[in-house]
Amino acid sequence: MNPSSTKVDPITLQVISGALHTIAEEMGHVLYRMSFSSIIRESQDIGAGLFDLQFNTLTESEGSPLHIGSIPAYLRGISTCLQGGTWNEGDVVIHNHPYYGSSHSPDLCIVVPVFWRGELVAFAANTAHHVDIGAATPGLIIDIPDVFAEGMLFAGIKLYEGGKRNEGLWQYISHNSRTAKQTKDDIDAQIASAMLGAQRMQELLDSYGKATVFGAANQLMDYTESMMRSRIAEIPDGEYFAEGYLDDDGANRDKRLPIKVCVRVTGDSVEVDLTGSADQVPTGFNVPFEGSTKPACYCAFRAMLTDTALMEVKLPPNEGSFRPIKVTAPKGSIFNPIYPAAAEARFTQCNRMIDLIIKALAPVMPQRVTAGNSATLSFAAYSGIKPDGDYWVFLEVNEGAYGGRPHSDGPDSIDNLMANTRNNPIEDLGMHLPMVCDRYELRDDVMPGAGQFRGGIGVVKTQRLLTDGAITHESERHLDVPWGAFGGTEGAAGRVEIFHANGTKYDTYAKFSNLRVAAGGGMSYYAPCGGGYGDPLDRPASQVLEDVMDDFCTIQNARDVYGVVISGDLVLDVAATQARRTLLRLERQMAANPRSSEPSPA
Repeated sequence: MNPSSTKVDPITLQVISGALHTIAEEMGHVLYRMSFSSIIRESQDIGAGLFDLQFNTLTESEGSPLHIGSIPAYLRGISTCLQGGTWNEGDVVIHNHPYYGSSHSPDLCIVVPVFWRGELVAFAANTAHHVDIGAATPGLIIDIPDVFAEGMLFAGIKLYEGGKRNEGLWQYISHNSRTAKQTKDDIDAQIASAMLGAQRMQELLDSYGKATVFGAANQLMDYTESMMRSRIAEIPDGEYFAEGYLDDDGANRDKRLPIKVCVRVTGDSVEVDLTGSADQVPTGFNVPFEGSTKPACYCAFRAMLTDTALMEVKLPPNEGSFRPIKVTAPKGSIFNPIYPAAAEARFTQCNRMIDLIIKALAPVMPQRVTAGNSATLSFAAYSGIKPDGDYWVFLEVNEGAYGGRPHSDGPDSIDNLMANTRNNPIEDLGMHLPMVCDRYELRDDVMPGAGQFRGGIGVVKTQRLLTDGAITHESERHLDVPWGAFGGTEGAAGRVEIFHANGTKYDTYAKFSNLRVAAGGGMSYYAPCGGGYGDPLDRPASQVLEDVMDDFCTIQNARDVYGVVISGDLVLDVAATQARRTLLRLERQMAANPRSSEPSPA
């Protein structure tokens, strides 16, 4: 009997569902608790899960969405290049090749085969972003010519074969990373996590048997798929379009890059067509199709359609949510580059694509979308040389902001859209690295998008180097401002400022590579602010007053945009506000119908 066809009773189904999810969460917990680099230990830039022999996601941890959706692509890639071509008990595979399914090269994947009673039945796997894999510049890379400049590339390589470690490969890693000890210690944490996942899966099989466990897993995937399809079926059939522009590719500053999104809804399935987006670029600013472009689209629809706040029952996190979604991107485009194009700096493009999917569907899904989000990523690599000659490298992910949304303001200073990383404590920074955080707060130099529900406010963070060092920064949206929705106004663009110890400072591009900074200098990052949702004149005047008191809005902005009149001593003038809002609505009507204000002919 085919185990996948076994029907499992509802109670056992729920028990196995809970057990699978607990295994994934335990794998993720072990991974970040055992790691040494802050990008994993503190930011938790990880993903972990269990997968069947067809590489379907059986369960996933609640890490970064991109990591989880990408692991099946890693496994499909490994199947074409596995060392020796056969899985054996005790094997541990390391893999990160972007043209064999990897999300991008710094995300090392560790895979452990799950054997039960001598038979290969599943895989336990995880991914984690590593501080440095020996690329052209420390930590992050942007302006590079091809994939070979991205550092160490592993394609289906067995780090352990039959339980025995490949000492030659281990030594190779020791001499090809600027942060070799951290890299190796973090790999060990990944191995421990994957081995624990395999052990827990074996224990589950011991308790319920192969037929019941995999029968339940398939029912759970089918259930998640049916729920996703039912949500998609609520969207009217049709083609929905949106487009935006990326600032540049990190080298050619005069060339903006279009992103064009067509969301094609047919019954209970959907296609994201990226035809018309920019051609691939000659830097690392391309996106691996299997490992990043497709998971980004999955993330967009999971966020909009299966939000736990809008569902009575949380869906099991598995392959079923991916099945109704098709992704199309022409070969040779920025979202589907041709080997050997570099493809490391790929995150902001994915975030912008998700934001455009939201924008395209806003007219037919007003209650499930936001206004324009910051939809970028500030990923910074700070580095330098220690007195003993060794490198130090620090990776930092800075927060953005969401747009306003139905029934609530956009969250301030929060990771988005497909990221779920935590901020690194500034105390941890000062304890371990020659850096000081001088400023970390909400932006006060611009206003977020106005609306019935205002946009979120982006973060500003200033990091100062205490020794000579270098900075590489990957970000976006200095030119394309987050959009307002349903009458809301647009948000604010981001910016990056470089400063020096002598007090000089200047604004620079969102992306730059290996910028040398002397001791006392550093970088200030200003995240974009979200767009507003709904008519600003419908925002309760009392709420606008609170915004003014919190320094989220100026008195002048309250009057000009919200029609709310507030005195210098912060007292709301109710009568003047009513009159002001009536006047602003009348002026809108006259602007929309100018002929209506002309005198009638005699």
